[in-house]
Amino acid sequence: MPEEPTPTVKHPPLRADARRNREKLVEIAALAFSEQGASASLEDIARRAGVGIGTLYRHFPTREHLVESVYRRELELLAAAARAFMAEEEPEMAVEKWMYRFVDYMATKRGMANSLKLLFTSNSALFSEGSTLLHTAFEDLLAHAREAHAVKGDIDAADVLNALFGVYSIPEGPDWRLRAQRIVRLVMDGLRTNPGAT
Repeated sequence: MPEEPTPTVKHPPLRADARRNREKLVEIAALAFSEQGASASLEDIARRAGVGIGTLYRHFPTREHLVESVYRRELELLAAAARAFMAEEEPEMAVEKWMYRFVDYMATKRGMANSLKLLFTSNSALFSEGSTLLHTAFEDLLAHAREAHAVKGDIDAADVLNALFGVYSIPEGPDWRLRAQRIVRLVMDGLRTNPGAT
């Protein structure tokens, strides 16, 4: 006899103050993971968000619950940045600014690496959905730049993203971000229809 499906648990909507606390915790956690890496403590995140550690644990019972929310938020912000840059910037500058924003995302992701590995074994859908969101946003951004002849016409979005993901493997150190930004400049030089442009 087939097993009964597990019923979906519906949580009541959060009160406005609880929702603000949750959003602030996720925002501060993203900054902490970016700045401090894996050493970022939940106690410090709660303090910086202006709440007690009990409030943090009510929203996020484990570090992995918090990391999952931060990961989702960062991907959503990255996709939103692609749309915003397309609307506000010249096509070439939109691509370049988005790639620098991608470095910020990778810095946060590096700070969550251990927890993300644990999440991957229990919620692989999270990563496939995130990958789709990321690739779709960048493909749209790059297509916009190709149509404006701001970048070379034979550039494949997946190849560019593979190059950008290389910043993840840069050894930890005080110059990590500077080295990552140099990679962005190298990639951008390879994309331009006029490589001498700045």
